[in-house]
Amino acid sequence: MLGLAALGGGSLVSGRAAPAPEVAAAIALYDEGSYAAAQTRFNEIARSRPNDPEIDLYRGRLALWFDDAAAGLIFLQKAVQAAPDDARMQNAYGDACGLTARYAGFFSKYGWARKCLAAYARAVALEPGNTDYRLSLLRYYVEAPAIAGGSIAKAYAEAAEIRKVDAADGRIAFATVYLTEEKFDQAFHEFDELLRQKPDDFFALYQIGRCAALSGVQLDRGLAALQRCLQVPLPAGADRRTTLANIHYRLGNILEKKGDPAAAQAENAAARQVYPDFRPDKDTLRD
Repeated sequence: MLGLAALGGGSLVSGRAAPAPEVAAAIALYDEGSYAAAQTRFNEIARSRPNDPEIDLYRGRLALWFDDAAAGLIFLQKAVQAAPDDARMQNAYGDACGLTARYAGFFSKYGWARKCLAAYARAVALEPGNTDYRLSLLRYYVEAPAIAGGSIAKAYAEAAEIRKVDAADGRIAFATVYLTEEKFDQAFHEFDELLRQKPDDFFALYQIGRCAALSGVQLDRGLAALQRCLQVPLPAGADRRTTLANIHYRLGNILEKKGDPAAAQAENAAARQVYPDFRPDKDTLRD
């Protein structure tokens, strides 16, 4: 999600010892979003480092990105067993359990969902100041049924904790819950104040567009906001490919809802052109 680090906090080795050169090269591919190339490189490295939890972490994340839940679960189970107090691995394992639950049979679905919740909660407990991990937990609360631990009240509590750490991420968190509850005016309101202060605030413009795309309301406003995002400078430090792909994708969402499938298809093609590895179906991982 724009405004939050992608895939659980950007580079997965930030603040750790410098990796070996071949690992660093694979990480560079991962960090720039070249996931197909990164997956090939990490698979090659794993032949000589079969029990390295860092390698398993990347391989697991990449497997999930490409919808291989079974492989992702194997890699991330190994990673979390080797390093149970690493929040990155707990959060990624939660993603694997969640994807497994989505496709599991009725009798095992809730067991995997509970494992997902436990892993997300463990990641937050290990790094309470990481808003990405808290957002994973928040999304679980809004998406899961009550029988599996879903709770709107707990989602609001997580949003409040996120806001304590980072005001911008807090706005996104509250908007996410409001959209789930179809409190659309309140979702948009999270970003209205920013636009009154600075009409070309990129973050607020994108989030207005995202709210419109997800809710189906204020479509003209959302369309104009995203089109303006293409005209103003990108925020400092933003990944150009990911950012532009998300803008085009959300423009496509809105145009589809406005009944213009040809224009929507053109925007989706523009997203893939600027970022070939873009996966719009992976919103919970990076948008």
